[in-house]
Amino acid sequence: MYSSLVDLIRSIYNTPQGYISLHEPRFFGNEKKYVLDCIDSTFVSSSGKYVDRVGELICEITGAKYAVPIVNGTCALHLSLVVAGVKRDDEVLTQPLTFVATSNAISYTGATPHFVDVDRETMGMSPTLLKNYLREIAEIRTGSCYNKKTGKRISACLPMHSFGLPLFIDDLAEVCAEFNIVLIEDAAESIGTTYKGKHTGRFGKMGTFSFNGNKTVTSGGGGAIITDDATIATQLKHLSTQAKIPHKYEYNHDQIGYNYRIPNINAALACAQLEQLDAFVKDKREIAETYHHHLEKLTGISSIKEISSSFSNYWLNAVMLNSRQKRDEFLEYMSSKDIMVRPVWNLMNHLEMFKQSPSSSLENSEFLADRVVNIPSSVRIKK
Repeated sequence: MYSSLVDLIRSIYNTPQGYISLHEPRFFGNEKKYVLDCIDSTFVSSSGKYVDRVGELICEITGAKYAVPIVNGTCALHLSLVVAGVKRDDEVLTQPLTFVATSNAISYTGATPHFVDVDRETMGMSPTLLKNYLREIAEIRTGSCYNKKTGKRISACLPMHSFGLPLFIDDLAEVCAEFNIVLIEDAAESIGTTYKGKHTGRFGKMGTFSFNGNKTVTSGGGGAIITDDATIATQLKHLSTQAKIPHKYEYNHDQIGYNYRIPNINAALACAQLEQLDAFVKDKREIAETYHHHLEKLTGISSIKEISSSFSNYWLNAVMLNSRQKRDEFLEYMSSKDIMVRPVWNLMNHLEMFKQSPSSSLENSEFLADRVVNIPSSVRIKK
């Protein structure tokens, strides 16, 4: 049944035989030029022209007023939570269907992840389910939201745009505003993705991106935080450089800071990649459309598409099987044909360190975890 999909994937990537990865980086532009220039300048660490330039490019792409380049996406999440005022023993709302970095970053602050279910069509946190849930378990005291069951402050909400597909983020922002909860978007996978004409990461106080080796654009490691708030941007930059007070020669620090600034050599690579983002996304959307058209002809498997009013980068294409058994059969079959596929992450509430975390009912997350698989989504090699 899946042999035609194998043939399609091999034709897309012009690979009649051999292994096909899930998502490989492509270096078609100025990567070597910029990296060698960085090496020649000797500014390979956390200062240099490419660090400044990558921030400018991210602002141009997203429309954000400020962008602070960070060493990786996980550190971007952690620093955003710190600047948002998340404290030890707080709770932070997030989704169980996500990469572990989201929940780990919450834990770094001493706060507890509090899991809220997703919508099936977006695989991102559900605004409707969140609103109903908060009306049941939350109350506003002295201007802050508190969990009536645990007595803890719910200080922030950290949803993720899964696989580059935007969630109903405008509605989610309204819910967070109603309950005085700071919204931070985990947009790690969605550079180049918009919802209702607005780039992901721009609906809350801050948005974070990852430029890991498997992302749409990569700097090996690397990431960024965007915001429209000048004060927040200043705090982010200050804390990411060890909270050092600028001076010609003195080393003074006014608070506990972090070594989270992206190295210039990684920023050089990121600049070259970001210059090609439009071309990368165009190619990935063409691949996604090819998958959508083909899968419409098959039974028992379907593709997950972007929601109305959205424009997805389709970082990783996702398909839905009819059951966990069918999912596992699909994984085994594709792997046997040297096609790399993977199931979605194990749900965060199933991991040992988060089993005791509070949560809403998670029926949609469980449903998706049993059925969703990612299939090859690399940008095609230029002929």
